[in-house]
Amino acid sequence: MRRIRRAAVISAILLLVVLSVVWTWAHFTGGVGVGWAIAIALLALGYIPVAILGFRMQNPLLRAVAVPAAVSVGLLSFGLVAAITCWVLAGATSALGVPVEPRSIGFGVFGVALAAAVYGLINAAIIRVTRYTVALQNLPGEWHGKTGVLVSDVHLGNIRGAGYARRIVARVKALNPDVVFISGDMFDGARVDLDACSEPWGTINAPMGAFFVTGNHDEFSESSKIMEALINAGVRVLDNEKVTVHGLQVVGVSDGAARDGRVFREILARSQIDRTRASILLNHQPSHLSIPSEAGISLQLSGHTHKGQFWPWSLLVTRIFGPFAYGLNRFGSLQVITSSGVGTWGPPMRVATRSEIVEITFTLA
Repeated sequence: MRRIRRAAVISAILLLVVLSVVWTWAHFTGGVGVGWAIAIALLALGYIPVAILGFRMQNPLLRAVAVPAAVSVGLLSFGLVAAITCWVLAGATSALGVPVEPRSIGFGVFGVALAAAVYGLINAAIIRVTRYTVALQNLPGEWHGKTGVLVSDVHLGNIRGAGYARRIVARVKALNPDVVFISGDMFDGARVDLDACSEPWGTINAPMGAFFVTGNHDEFSESSKIMEALINAGVRVLDNEKVTVHGLQVVGVSDGAARDGRVFREILARSQIDRTRASILLNHQPSHLSIPSEAGISLQLSGHTHKGQFWPWSLLVTRIFGPFAYGLNRFGSLQVITSSGVGTWGPPMRVATRSEIVEITFTLA
């Protein structure tokens, strides 16, 4: 019921955005091409019901509609920025007494917005590698100079499926990592073939293992089935527990548990972190950082933020997570790496962000 109410609110907001963008386009262009604007708007409005149906069923038609609907939401977002810009420019030129035709403003601004959206589609499809060297105190000798790969926010579902998983795994294999960390949101929440999407991850021959924790999207449906599929593929799922890997403590806390500060603290206390040895925490979101810091965790690996994917959502993400929205940062003695993720949520677009996997080289501090 809560999901339906939330969908209704989002749909209402989308409708207001649609009306604003279409009206602005018609006003500034004289109605030229307004049919295309309306078609994109209608597709964008269909995104929410398609997403809800995707939680309940697998259907080729849903998958066929999901991609253009998600792209249309992205176009609508860029269109809203363009619409606001049009009115600001019109007001500014009028106040300054500079004669500029509305059509020039409309076609110019919306043209830039369309170019940005097309670039965003291309940019999001390119998988890049971001590299960090992390120095940890009391790092076990076997880990000196070893490399790990952090993968987050793959978001396999109706927009990207098993084929995309195989692409990512191929890039990971090319890096020849010693260990692989997957910090959540492997799946988007839509019903998919879990076995087919999980199978590629079991083909990574990292000598120190591959480890996974669930993210919020993994928990939209039955996360136990997701974990089972990954376990069957050969991935070690950390379900609120600690393991020791060649002397290094690796802890995994599910997103649902980590969002509750009390539960999060209890799990880390139960894990009995040895402060005299280095430790790594897999936690989907870079939040409640005081808890792992107080527990003596050396390094936290997170995702979730996507770095906002594109403006203006990047501003909102930075507002929520501050400097921990992206990159390698420090919270007291705790180091935190937040990846922008290798997949996308909603519109498959990225502007001023990148679809990345993270390579980490471990050294002794």
